Amino acid sequence: MFTVDKEILLKEVENLRTPSVLVIGDMAIDEMVYGTTDRMSREAPVLILRHYNTKIILGAASNAANNIASLNGGNVSVIGTYGNDYYAPILLSTFKKSGINTEYMVEDGSRATTVKTRISGSCSQSITQQIVRIDRETLTPLSKTIEDKIIDNIEKAVPLHDAVILSDYNVGLLSNRVIEKAIDVCKKYNKVIVVDAQKNLERYQGVTSMTPNQPDSEKFVGFFIKDKETLKKAGEEMLKKTNAESVLITLGGEGMALFEKSGFFEKIPVFNKTDVFDVTGAGDTVVATYTLAIASGMSKKNAAILGNIAASIVIRYFGCATTTVDVLKEAIQKMDVNTNTIKA
Repeated sequence: MFTVDKEILLKEVENLRTPSVLVIGDMAIDEMVYGTTDRMSREAPVLILRHYNTKIILGAASNAANNIASLNGGNVSVIGTYGNDYYAPILLSTFKKSGINTEYMVEDGSRATTVKTRISGSCSQSITQQIVRIDRETLTPLSKTIEDKIIDNIEKAVPLHDAVILSDYNVGLLSNRVIEKAIDVCKKYNKVIVVDAQKNLERYQGVTSMTPNQPDSEKFVGFFIKDKETLKKAGEEMLKKTNAESVLITLGGEGMALFEKSGFFEKIPVFNKTDVFDVTGAGDTVVATYTLAIASGMSKKNAAILGNIAASIVIRYFGCATTTVDVLKEAIQKMDVNTNTIKA
């Protein structure tokens, strides 16, 4: 039976403010463009939008860093690339506004700064809806010169942080060499290393933990997760194939499942299942909270519970959102452990 000790969580959640974290991965920004419409174009069968706002949000691996900064007061650094283009200074300035250290970022003039532009519109009698998304990204492998710079920065930065997140959005930063070096250096200095990747999970060997979602887990093990038996089998296979100390499979509306090398298995139910507005970036919130919690000395079970609570908070907001230690504490205090709900 699943149980939560609220008093222990309330004491331990304060420790999230302490660890420093290094995020290595595919850094990006989400450009949210909004407009209103009341007519169609004469030039083509398309809406004419009258622009009224553009919002820049940290996305992809940048969102994981932003979530950490919100929780620990900005004690976070990032390693990734940016281009020599219009969006590069926007990415760097957005990091700095969030208190995120960018000294280990690497400029790569051969690659675009990764940007996902979402154009949304509304009219007087409708809600705002996304119309089109434009992705600016370079998917070719890193050059050896840039890869060497990334590896050099990993060797410099890892010893100065308590934990490392490898955030792989398949844009190309996390090459085999970069992954191997990051894991080797983390092991050398006894650092927590957590992986948030969507595919090719076998490349990440011997890490502290992995946080794949259900579809990516199913692709990796080669069968569907349909019940507790197949869930348990999937978790055990993932531990075996990756040699990870633990695996946290996120199951969407069904919560999470934690598997540890010791044989420990716990299914963690979702909190506030009905209060879902937008799941964008929720996985980044989970990995950020979970990593900070493990780095602070918390058990992986309690770390996963905190990640679950944090996700239940950010999915109430549209777009990539973050939370804070104080908001987490408030949510824990309002938690009904019998019904797995958090009172409004």
